[in-house]
Amino acid sequence: MILLYALGLYVVLGILTAIAFVIFGVTQVQPHAATLGARILFLPAAAALWPYILIRWLKSRGDK
Repeated sequence: MILLYALGLYVVLGILTAIAFVIFGVTQVQPHAATLGARILFLPAAAALWPYILIRWLKSRGDK
């Protein structure tokens, strides 16, 4: 049961991170990938790989 809750938490955090990334962060990490089509394609990948996306996003904010 704990594994199921952990998976659910991973999915929820992934969806929230992906939505925030697609709305606000994609232009910081990939400045030329800000089209609507690119954002739609980024959404499922960002939800699945949200820890990596979050690390890249935070690193790109520190560079400025």
